[in-house]
Amino acid sequence: MGEVTIWLAFLAGIVSFLSPCVFPLMPAYLAQLTGTQVTGNKVAADRKIILMRSLGFVMGFTSIFLLLGLSTSLIGQAFWDYRPLIEQIGGIIITIFGLQMMGVISIRMLLSDKRIKAKPHKSSSFAGSVLLGFLFGSGWSPCIGLVLSSILFLASQADTMWSGMFLLLMYSFGLGIPFVAVALLWSRSLDKMRRLNKWLPTIQKVSGGIMVALGILLFTGQFSIISAYLQRIATNLPFNL
Repeated sequence: MGEVTIWLAFLAGIVSFLSPCVFPLMPAYLAQLTGTQVTGNKVAADRKIILMRSLGFVMGFTSIFLLLGLSTSLIGQAFWDYRPLIEQIGGIIITIFGLQMMGVISIRMLLSDKRIKAKPHKSSSFAGSVLLGFLFGSGWSPCIGLVLSSILFLASQADTMWSGMFLLLMYSFGLGIPFVAVALLWSRSLDKMRRLNKWLPTIQKVSGGIMVALGILLFTGQFSIISAYLQRIATNLPFNL
């Protein structure tokens, strides 16, 4: 597993955070985590509470993603001998996901939600925030699901089970770090966050284009070649990145 794949997983987490499924709903997430109402442009909660609840939320969905990475890696190891064929199939699927995100195609099956039906009450504790994160991670939303599925496929192709889980950990960091940062910085001024909503469609289309490129590279077998080449360059640098 090269550094390219690791940073790709981290970037995918950021893309998921900026998706229409997460970023515009930050006020609702903050209200659920803090157990308060969003009034006007402010969340009536102490920053320490917001920090602890946000960290609990991130721990919740990270645990789910790590379990997904574990199961996916085990399946990938079982079919290791068929790796070239699986990469081609995965490349096709990721390309389709990318075209879906770009709006080039529209497959209803990929737009459906599959999630736990429970409707948790507002979090009143750190444990409650972890539960909310757990339920969030268990959901299979149309925007997050497309990106997450691509990372799960890369995890299935990892050399070891731990490498696959590490990819999902990096994905969780990419999703969780901006979540905590935005919760702390903008919980008192939600207008700043809402101003970025207009850029979300463009971000999603660009992300879809990156997924299409990744899918093509996987299908043609060029992704592993490029990753190995960049890894050699990074190794030969006179300083560590």
